Amino acid sequence: MTRTSGTGTQAVGRALDILHCFHDNAPDLSASELARRLELSTSTAHRLARALLDAGFLEQDHRTARYRLGPAVTELGRLSYHQRGLHLVSPELTDLAERTGATADLALRSGPYAVIVAGGSVTPRVGLRRPLHSTALGKVLLAWPRPGEGGAETLPPLPAFTDRTIVSPALLAAELEQVRTRRYAVNDGESAQGIRTVAVPVLDHLGAARFALALRGTPALITDERREWFVDQARACAWALEVLLLPPAERRRAAERDM
Repeated sequence: MTRTSGTGTQAVGRALDILHCFHDNAPDLSASELARRLELSTSTAHRLARALLDAGFLEQDHRTARYRLGPAVTELGRLSYHQRGLHLVSPELTDLAERTGATADLALRSGPYAVIVAGGSVTPRVGLRRPLHSTALGKVLLAWPRPGEGGAETLPPLPAFTDRTIVSPALLAAELEQVRTRRYAVNDGESAQGIRTVAVPVLDHLGAARFALALRGTPALITDERREWFVDQARACAWALEVLLLPPAERRRAAERDM
């Protein structure tokens, strides 16, 4: 990232860039590796890392001098997880996965990525970010953007992951129109060979996708003939999550309206 504003803002931006270096699930990074990723001098990267270390956002292995995410990140992450109500969704996703035999995932949008926040794909070995343009989760989040997020026109150049990946902005825009019309998205080998995914929106009160809910499997599991059944199962779960993930006061009002 290039920072062009004042010195203080630039320093904050660079410190945040240091934290973003760990998005690909890197277990730990040295100051020189951080510098190389961000095109900074090693001394600058070291200084920024030390400031984050002092604030608890990084911690350091004293044997290797390598950095990893610190306890302050864990604390804020857990607080955000609970504030969003995500601790409530695990039973719903587990039931959905058991009922369908597919992997169930819940994601939200972060810039050009869908970030998986709950479900079967949340594992220590695999990163949580997925490109928006090549995933069913991402297409849903693009098709029903929240205020300020924007659609396909806001994305950087679209990389290809397989020969099925949509890399043309015009074709992606047309695909998103189809997603809105049928009210679900499909990823059929666009992000990885042999993977088929269907996804539906978890809408907020404005009709925007607060989250996307996906079922992922192989084409042998999610067949063309059974695809609508998987969509129906995902949609029923999404409707439940729309109420479950409301703020407590709104959830009570929704329950009272249903009585």
